[in-house]
Parts: sequence; C-alpha cells; structure tokens
Amino acid sequence: MDLVLIGSFILFMTAFAGVGLASMFVKEDTTDDYLVAGRGMNPALAALSAVSTWNSGYMFIGYIGFTFTMGYSIIWIGLGSMLGQIVAWAWLYKFIQQSANDRGVRSLSSLVSDVTGSPEAKLAAILSVLFLAVYAAAQLTSGGKALYVMLGWSEVFGILIGFVLVVAYCYAGGIRASIWTDAAQSSVMIIGSSLLCYVALQEVGGFSGLHSGLASQNANLTSIVPADLNFGVSLWIFAFFLGGLSVAGQPQVVSRVMTLGTDKDRKTAMLWFFVWQTPFLLIMTLIGFASRVVFSGADFDPELSLPMLAMETLGPIWVGLILASIFAATMSTADSQVLACTAAFTDDVMPSISQDHKKTKIVTLVIAAFATAISIFGLYVPGGDSVFLLVVLAVYGLGSIFVPILIIRWAGYQPDTIHTMAMMLVAIFSVLLWSISGFGEDIFPSVPGMGAAFITHIVMNQLRSSDVSPLGRYELPNYRTLAVGAMVILAPVAAVETTYFISGPDSLESNGGPSGDWLVEGNFGSEQLSDGIEYVNDGETLAIDMHTDSVAGSEDLNVVGVRVTLQYSEDESSSGFGCGIPGASNPDPDTITGTISNAENNGSSSGQNSGDGISSHLVEVEWFNESLIGNVSGVSKSDIIDGLEVGNSGLGPYILEISVTVETGGSPGCSNSDNGEEVEYLVELITLEYTIESA
Repeated sequence: MDLVLIGSFILFMTAFAGVGLASMFVKEDTTDDYLVAGRGMNPALAALSAVSTWNSGYMFIGYIGFTFTMGYSIIWIGLGSMLGQIVAWAWLYKFIQQSANDRGVRSLSSLVSDVTGSPEAKLAAILSVLFLAVYAAAQLTSGGKALYVMLGWSEVFGILIGFVLVVAYCYAGGIRASIWTDAAQSSVMIIGSSLLCYVALQEVGGFSGLHSGLASQNANLTSIVPADLNFGVSLWIFAFFLGGLSVAGQPQVVSRVMTLGTDKDRKTAMLWFFVWQTPFLLIMTLIGFASRVVFSGADFDPELSLPMLAMETLGPIWVGLILASIFAATMSTADSQVLACTAAFTDDVMPSISQDHKKTKIVTLVIAAFATAISIFGLYVPGGDSVFLLVVLAVYGLGSIFVPILIIRWAGYQPDTIHTMAMMLVAIFSVLLWSISGFGEDIFPSVPGMGAAFITHIVMNQLRSSDVSPLGRYELPNYRTLAVGAMVILAPVAAVETTYFISGPDSLESNGGPSGDWLVEGNFGSEQLSDGIEYVNDGETLAIDMHTDSVAGSEDLNVVGVRVTLQYSEDESSSGFGCGIPGASNPDPDTITGTISNAENNGSSSGQNSGDGISSHLVEVEWFNESLIGNVSGVSKSDIIDGLEVGNSGLGPYILEISVTVETGGSPGCSNSDNGEEVEYLVELITLEYTIESA
C-alpha cells in the first residue's frame, strides 16, 4: 500500500472536514439554522453544493459505469437530464422557494399540501425517508467501493467510515456544514476530474484513439442510440428528460433552494449551477469512454472504472486527491440526504419535536444508521451494491412522488388529501412494479411513475369536480388544438421510430464488433502460490489447501492456468544375505500422482521415480483460448479479449492432492521395503498479459 497515497487522501479529507467544521463558528443552535441555514445562504455556495449533492458518488461511480456500458448513446442522458434540470430550476424551483419562504416550511414533503403535518404530508415524508435512505446507502456504497479499489480496504469498513463522517458533518453544523463542504470539494472535484480526463485521453491516443478503441471493441459503442429498445428510442430519451426534471423531487437538492432568501438569489444560483454542471458532465463522460478503452475485460466491474483509471494513470498524490474527492462527495451528499430525511420526519411525521434541537439530532443519528444498514445489507444481495441501480430507483421514485403534485400545484390546482395521496401511492407502486418487471432496462421508471400520477390526477379531477380544469388556472385546449398538437408531436416521433426500426444497431450481445485481422502478442508469467515438502505414505492421498489471497496483487492478475512441479527420489531399504549381489536390491519404480483443482478447472498427472537421482513431473491446467495468440483472423477484438481475459476464474481456493503407490522390487535373498515417498511440490499461477494490434 502506497503511504504517499494514504497521506494524500488523509490530507485532502482533513481539509474538507476542516471546511465543514468551520461552520460551527457561525451556526446558530436552532432547528431552522440546522435544516435551512436561516434562509440566508450565498447563492454561489448553494449552487456549488447543489452540483455536488446532485452528482455525488453516482457521478463518480454509477454514471461512469453506465457510460462504460453504453458508449456514445450516453449522450442522451446528459442532454435529456440537462434540459429537465433547466425546466426545474426555471419554474418549479421558483414555486418551491416562494412557497417555502412564505409558509416557513423546511421540507419538500410539507409542500404537497397547504398544512404542515397533514396526512398527505406525513405520507410524503415517510416515502421521502425510505427513498432517501436508499439514496444515502448508494452514497455510502460508492465510498466503500472507492476505498476498496484504491486502498484495498473492506467495503464494509469504508461504509462505516462514511457513517461516522456523515454523523460528524450533521452534528457539526447541519446543512451549513454540508453546503460549505460541498462547495469546497466541488472545486476540487472539477480540478481532479479535469486532470484525470486529460491524462486518460493521452493514455488512449486522444479523441481519435478514443473513438477507434471503442469501435474495435464493439461497433454499438460508437452508435448514438442503443440496440433493441423494446419501447422505441423516443420514449427512452424522454425518460431522461423526466429524470432531469426529477431534480425538483429530490429533497436533498431542494433543501439548497430553501436556503436562498430571494428569487434573485435563485436566479444567480441557477446560473452558477449550470456553469459548473455542464463541463463536469462532459468531463465525466469522456472519462467513462476512456475507461472502457483501457479496461476491456469481460468480468471487469464498470463501476470501478474511475478509481481504477486514476490508479493506472496518476501519481499517488493525485490519486489521493481523486479518492478524497469521491469519498467527500459521497459523504457530503449522504449527509444532505440524512438532513433532508430529518426535516421531513420532524416537520411532518412528528411536528411536536420540530423545534426541539436535541431530538432533531437524535432523529438524524437514527436515519444515518438506517441508511448504513441498507448499504451493508446490499453487499450481500445480488445487484444490491449497484450504485447506478440504487440511484435510479431513488431518483425516479422521489421524482414520481413529488414532481406531478408540484406541477399541478404550481398551475394553481388544489388537490385534497385523498387526491394527493392517491397520486403518490399510484406513482410509487408504478415505479416499483416497473423496476421489478425488468422493463427498467429499456425505459427508466420516470415514465410509468409520473405518467401514472398524472393519469390518477385526471381521474380524481373528474370524480371530484369535472367542471374544474385539471390544469388549474389554465384551461384545457379544445379538441382541434389537441389534434394539431398531437400531429406536431407524433409526426417527428414516428419518423424517428421508423428510422430506428429500419437502421438501428444490432444487439450488443450478438455483435462483438467488426471482425478483422489481428496480431496478438502474449507474455506469459508465473506467480508462486505455494511450495513445500511432504512425506506421503503408500496408498495415502495428501490434500494441501491454498488460496490466491496469499499472492500480493492477485486480484489484478489475469490468471489463465496453474502449474505444479513434483520432485521425488527413491528411498527404499534392502535387507538379506543376497543383497550383496549386483542388481539384487534394485527397486521397482513408484508411482506419484498429483491432482490440482480450482472450481471447475482441474488436472491430474502421474510420474515414476528411478533408482537413483531426482525425478519429477508436471501437472498443468490452462483455461484460455491459445488459438487467439499470434496472427488471428475473422474475429472481433472483443472476442479475442473474451478468450484471453478470464476474469476471476483463476482466483480463489486451490487444492493439491498427492498420492503414492509403491513397488518394492528386490530379489530372492534380498527383500526391499518402502512405506512411501518424500515429495517436494511447487505450485505456480500462470499469468498472461497481451497486446492486440491490427494486422
């Protein structure tokens, strides 16, 4: 472990923590200051905090992993979500800020009704706590993954460190500490990611090398739309717009808006937000592309791309900066979410303690512990440690709960309690059912979630009072206007879908990229796994256990086989009157058998000793496609990688079994005795490094 890396990480983390703790000197010991910073936050600081809070560990871990998988089609997430965020900042945030300031509320859940603590507000608060806890768990998981890759620490240990820091941030200065820390690390985040982006582009040969590297792996990685979308490309893109709009349904981001005093402050914060968010999104996209070119193994975890890329391309000081940025971003976002949960719980679920500062902090501690438990539990559930999936579920769940209600209330419609609760419950069930069904792989659950909420609104409006416009102060358009609008929208959509159906890319799974002629050079190496000397009795099978964890850096090795060398001699003893006759005591050769096994890979081989000297034989097992070494034609680059990069199949426990069958030999008047043999063994992992060039 590099001490410089650890020192750099601790230095930057200490600096971030110092910024947050400094807020203690200006805070006021009130619940209002704890949760909304007294509504007097500087717009630039609030905006920088919103950038960091919105992106967090999701951008460093989840988004990079998704970019790694999707290739160029990731551009639609950036464009769609950015447009949705502009709409949220320009209209919905204005409504949120004005309503919150006029009513003095501190939580998003309070805005679903005109009365704080109403039944619908309680429901919104409970749902907020549940989804934000999942969201916070994703942040803790991100930090744990980063520490695991860069320092080799257990993910559980990283999660627990995150829990301690989250509680420390919250107790130190509440949302003020969170915002100050966010603003500081947002600046460092941009600097560190810009440096990594520059170095990564140099590593892959610039933009041309980036493009050719992606194309050589899979042609679909350079397509601007993905393959085999069951619901078409238009709805797929629209889901990302709704995802961006869902930022207005994220209590941890909305809380930043609530810290602003005036509408002018909101506009200033909006400008700062997009000045920082736009280049950061572009930089992270390029890093995701570069990581796909550098790490092309079939069993590589895409969500480890950024920390692994930093380890490969940067010096230890800068790696420490990147690690600190990732960890600080995840922890600072997690504490924002915990504080948002606290505001929702104290203001709407238990308003009786809303002004009790000490009890508010106890609620904060309980919620942080709950999120930590979810994060640790997810490590032991298949797919439960996917940062991207956890964030998608939380973002679109919260967006579907809040955004439709905020839109109709912004339009002037006043839904009653049953109306509001029906919209929220239908939205959340739609999101969960859509995610469970597997359709979320084609369309993110923002479409069914928000769609179901708006449909419920229209139905409830008709049941409640059909003479009231479902658009509030806006009248419904007449049928002719609706028909014309439908044609204006449907005509280009139909054209896009037809084009996609006719000329869209083939499946990523079925297309391994363009076939060609390649020169593949392989460099084989070996790493000692175990050695020793054992006496094996006749007829006995001796089992020796070993594990690749004993080999330093084994997780970074491409282990394609194992080799066992067995050495042995002959140690028979002779007795009898006739042993002095030449050749009378000659031994018969013994048979020594070695078997090595690892998971489904195993091999066995036998050899025999001789009367004098050392004898030996090899037991060798390999599990790669050796025909892909040398001049290779008619296959894609990704096919070659799949054949040579065996992932984790060569790691884990091994068992070496040695057995001996003796033959005594001798002659009349000279008897031989042999109870077994002393066998020396050496077990080596066979490793393979390779290069692929166009022939």
